[in-house]
Amino acid sequence: MLTLGAVVQALGGPALGLDQPITGSFIDSRQTMPGGLFVALAGEQADGHDFVGDAFQRGAAAAIVERELAGEWNLVDLRPGHPGLDPAGIAPPVALLVPNALVALQQLAAHWRRQLDVRVIGITGSVGKSTTKELTAEVLSRRFRTLKSPGNLNNEIGLPLTLLELGLDHERAVLEMGFYVPGEISLLCDLSLPHIGVVTNVSQVHLERAGSLEAIVAGKSELVENLPPAPEGVAILNYDEPLVREMAAKTQARVFYYGLAPEAELSASEVEGLGLEGIRFLLHYEGETLHVRVPLLGRHSVHTVLRAAAVGLAEGLAWQEIIAGLQSPQAQLRLVAVNGPDGALILDDTYNAAPASTLAALNLLEELEGRRVAVLGDMLELGDFEERGHRMVGARAAQMADLLVVIGVRARWIAEEARRSGMPDERIRELTDSDQAIELLRKEVGAGDVVLVKASHGARLDRVVAELEVPA
Repeated sequence: MLTLGAVVQALGGPALGLDQPITGSFIDSRQTMPGGLFVALAGEQADGHDFVGDAFQRGAAAAIVERELAGEWNLVDLRPGHPGLDPAGIAPPVALLVPNALVALQQLAAHWRRQLDVRVIGITGSVGKSTTKELTAEVLSRRFRTLKSPGNLNNEIGLPLTLLELGLDHERAVLEMGFYVPGEISLLCDLSLPHIGVVTNVSQVHLERAGSLEAIVAGKSELVENLPPAPEGVAILNYDEPLVREMAAKTQARVFYYGLAPEAELSASEVEGLGLEGIRFLLHYEGETLHVRVPLLGRHSVHTVLRAAAVGLAEGLAWQEIIAGLQSPQAQLRLVAVNGPDGALILDDTYNAAPASTLAALNLLEELEGRRVAVLGDMLELGDFEERGHRMVGARAAQMADLLVVIGVRARWIAEEARRSGMPDERIRELTDSDQAIELLRKEVGAGDVVLVKASHGARLDRVVAELEVPA
């Protein structure tokens, strides 16, 4: 377990042998546990320095701060040129003064990672990172003590916090790595030292911040570029996507291709959607064929299965272990089926949205019996691809939805393209907010209807699901 002495040493102080255990690391004082480490970060909405006292009241052993604070705790200056430290002054509760709290958090995480004998699996891509992380962790946990990134803690703050959750008994860590700007994934790799890198796909998600598709490709490639050489390093790449397949030229690691193409090292065929019962398909590997059925929803989920299985194979698991992990009830992540008004079924996929994932959700909706209702909101951070991406979704919705409900300014492009693709006006509803959608759906849907609700999280269509859900 991480100790206070290790924290001080990682931040540039001397090795003082302080064996006070650190029970966890936190950036929200309300979540701080007794014996924990609070990191005071200055954010857009709040400054963590305003909550140091609250963290100590909740039992924090230490806080990392970047400015002097008066309070009933010890203050130790760890900035360059600080005077020699007196171990007695570091007794909890103690505030550790550093030049930059975020950099200190990252230094601490990198230091702790290097003390541990753990193999790290990094996962990146425009769509499917979280589901792949969850399923991969399920597979690996059949043999190894495995830690995974909680939620979507996949950036320069979340990933260090995850690394600090590693214990001496962990054997594998599955880490989601997000990308917004060039160099970000390289930083995350410097902190975590991944052995295996999984790339799901590349699309126009986050184009607004990245600037161009080429920048996104370069950013995602940083994962495979930072892997160790073969045989220790393994780059698991989507053969079906040329932009990902070509990343093989950028790594010294062993390349492991997965995909639907028979040329892939691990491939799938005869994929059949079973609606809410999951999917079934054939897996092909080294001349062997397996019949597999898993609880993930939608035919597109076969790629998630291939990624998790590829990691399992790269880590030496037997097929029996891999299949058991793939069939875990915890495998399904974001899209959840709940009961709706008057016997309707609601598919809640309101966590995030991009053109690729929305098209996949519409494909799942098409597999299900009943009147199909697509409730679609704005997809954010698409940059120059914004209008085109929404129109792609509108064209597909026109092909398979019996009723299309769009919510938001950007979503109007979905409705426009649906009309252009031949969907009659009477089957399209254009709304401005969630309240209108709730009122409409309460009147419009009932027994036999299947309602897909999907948008970027910022559109907050989760309110629609929360208001319409009927307890089982």
